[in-house]
Amino acid sequence: MKYSLVLVALLSALSLSAEQSASNTIGTNNEIAVNEMQKKGVSSDKTCQCNDVQNVTDKSEPVLKKNNTMLISVVGQGVAPMNTASPAQAYALAKRAAVADAYRLIAEKVKGVRIDGQDLIKNMMVKRSTVRTSVSAMVRNANVVETTFKEGLCEVEMEIVISHAQFK
Repeated sequence: MKYSLVLVALLSALSLSAEQSASNTIGTNNEIAVNEMQKKGVSSDKTCQCNDVQNVTDKSEPVLKKNNTMLISVVGQGVAPMNTASPAQAYALAKRAAVADAYRLIAEKVKGVRIDGQDLIKNMMVKRSTVRTSVSAMVRNANVVETTFKEGLCEVEMEIVISHAQFK
């Protein structure tokens, strides 16, 4: 029950922040992309050279068009368990969890997430609230870009390039 309440609060916060960022954004998607790239220190010349690859971190929902490719980049996180035989085993288990989390994040971005919710209300009060999420996808050819391990937390940055031809 704690996790469902946390998930509902997280989803509410994400939708609220998405509404605020959408209302604060002025300009076309190309202007937004160029502004975001300039903030990151990339010149606009580089964005013009590679406009066949669309980054998913844009504010608008990306659409994969025919004869185009899309770059999806995620960061998965994994925590080392406390009861391990050695630090090497803790690192290996944390990295495995981070890679699995990154694969899940890629699947969520490509295929979407199915969310099922159910509330039990009695005497005008919520007695039980259940939220279940699931994703089902096959992820191939994802590349690990970077792996960092600090204080028991392993982060794995993973990228995948998808094309319209893969979905035929």
